[in-house]
Amino acid sequence: MINIKNTNYDGEVLAKILTKASTGNELVQKGLINIVPNVEKKYSIPRMKVGKMLRKRVEQPEDNDSKGDFDYSEKELKPVDFMAFTTFNPRSFEQIWRPFQPKGELVFRELPPDVQNTMLSSLADQVDFELGDHFVNGIYVDDNSDDDHLFNGILMRIFEDPEVIRVKSSSEDSMVTRLMRVRKATPQVLRNNPSFVYIMSVNDADRYDDELTMRYAKGANWTETNSLRFKGTTIKTVASWPDGLIVGTVATPTDKSNLWGAVNLQNDFNVVQIDKLTNAGERYFFKMLMTADTNTAFGEEVVLLDAREGNLITVTGTTITMATQNDMVELAPTAATTYNIVATDILPGARLTVVNKAATYKATVQAVEIPAGKSTSLYYDGKNWFEGDVVEVKLPSESPSEDSEVQTVQTTKTTVKEE
Repeated sequence: MINIKNTNYDGEVLAKILTKASTGNELVQKGLINIVPNVEKKYSIPRMKVGKMLRKRVEQPEDNDSKGDFDYSEKELKPVDFMAFTTFNPRSFEQIWRPFQPKGELVFRELPPDVQNTMLSSLADQVDFELGDHFVNGIYVDDNSDDDHLFNGILMRIFEDPEVIRVKSSSEDSMVTRLMRVRKATPQVLRNNPSFVYIMSVNDADRYDDELTMRYAKGANWTETNSLRFKGTTIKTVASWPDGLIVGTVATPTDKSNLWGAVNLQNDFNVVQIDKLTNAGERYFFKMLMTADTNTAFGEEVVLLDAREGNLITVTGTTITMATQNDMVELAPTAATTYNIVATDILPGARLTVVNKAATYKATVQAVEIPAGKSTSLYYDGKNWFEGDVVEVKLPSESPSEDSEVQTVQTTKTTVKEE
């Protein structure tokens, strides 16, 4: 139901706005997330993990011959409230909308339908744009004065999850090399899943296309684009996705997806309200009440390659003070040194890249040891900092002339470290 007051408007654009308010973002438009509608308070994502069942035959099995178990757990979607509210004076448009210039009385008795049509279309476009960014990059902050952090987006959920498979990379790697790293780090059961995709930014996809085109014998010519696929796996682009970030996971609009979202059209009425701000005044308002949240079903079914370049910060003594959600610090200890991270204003999902430039001495940051000459990335889940234990994977060299050689690629299994 839509409650429109003081108008004869037919509701056609309002139907469009309802659709955009709940699904107006690329994750939904491209079928990368399963959206659960009408969630008022909480929705549980049920998860079942089954242990190994097969064993030798027993003629008369008893309870102690049982093998395997069913491990049931849940992840939650808890939509939080936010809104769109704007006011305007229809008379401001008298000079550009000639048909609606007042004839006789100067006070609008009602907002003309065509004016609503234009205003609602503009509102729909802006809500579409903002929702798309929040579904990807959003972080929730429980502060009514903070309009920039409305609800948790899918990347924040990935960054804060210690079970996510993290792949070591660098900014110098080609896109082909990065995708090779991600594929080799992907569990075999997922590699050929038809719903498994790589998600990346538009700029990174263009860089990948350029690399393929430069391989003259195999790539498309300069007037065409190459297929956005790697080893048979589809590549999806999202405009608000950060450069240098590749995520591989099962992403579909069904309940088989690993990416989930919940929305609610508040109380099924007054979703889009149009009315006068005050009875005696000329100003009108648009008001929309919404709720939303996102999450992943299984962190261990997300493969993350994070080659973003962090904001370079300095260390004061043994204290590292974070400045943004994605920082980098270079350490040069002259002896084995322990450092502490101060992150007073930092939100969950933050990342700190630590580079130990010392030739001999190790650096310990939040109980994580970084050997001399090595680097690592630490992630923040709101309470703890964590990083991964190195696992080696061998890849064929990217260069065609070096096919016989192999590269050592590092992936990570995460271990939580107390802050």
